[in-house]
Amino acid sequence: MNKIFILLGTNLGDRLRQLLRAKQALEKQVGEILMASSIYETAAWGVEDQPAFLNQVILIKSGLSPMDCLNRTQQIESDLGRVRLKKWGQRAIDIDLLYFNDEIVNYPNLIIPHPFISERRFTLAPLAEIAPDYIHPVYKKNNVYLLHNCKDELPVKKISNDEPYRH
Repeated sequence: MNKIFILLGTNLGDRLRQLLRAKQALEKQVGEILMASSIYETAAWGVEDQPAFLNQVILIKSGLSPMDCLNRTQQIESDLGRVRLKKWGQRAIDIDLLYFNDEIVNYPNLIIPHPFISERRFTLAPLAEIAPDYIHPVYKKNNVYLLHNCKDELPVKKISNDEPYRH
C-alpha cells in the first residue's frame, strides 16, 4: 500500500464543509485516511488579493498509482465545484499531492514531491504537525527543518484540531 500526503485547501463557500466533503470523497475514491492535521487558516499565496484559505494535510493509504491518484483527485475537485480560471486564484477546493511514499515522480502534469513544498508555510505547518520527521526525498531534510527555513512570511493560524483522524 502507498502512503500519500495530500494538502487540501479552500477559500470559497462553507470552507469547513468543503474540507469535510473532500475528505469523504477521498476516502471513497482514493483510500483510507490514516491521519489529518489540524485545520489552519492561511493568507492566500501567489495571488494574495483574495479570501483567506483553510488548509489541512492528510495522510492516505491507497493502492493507486501516482497518476491514478492525480486523476481521481482532479475529478473530486471538479465534483466539488473547482473551476480553474486563474493560476493560484480562488477555489472551492484544491487537492495537491505532496509526497507519494518516498518516490520522486516527474511527469509533464505531475511532479512529486510537490515542487512548492519548501516555499509554502501553509503547506509546511500542517505537514510538520503530522509528519515532523518525514524526509523530503529530494532535499533530504525533514518537514520541521523545511518549515523553520521557509522564507514565506504569510500568516498561518491553527483554528481547530481534526479529532476523528487522530490515532
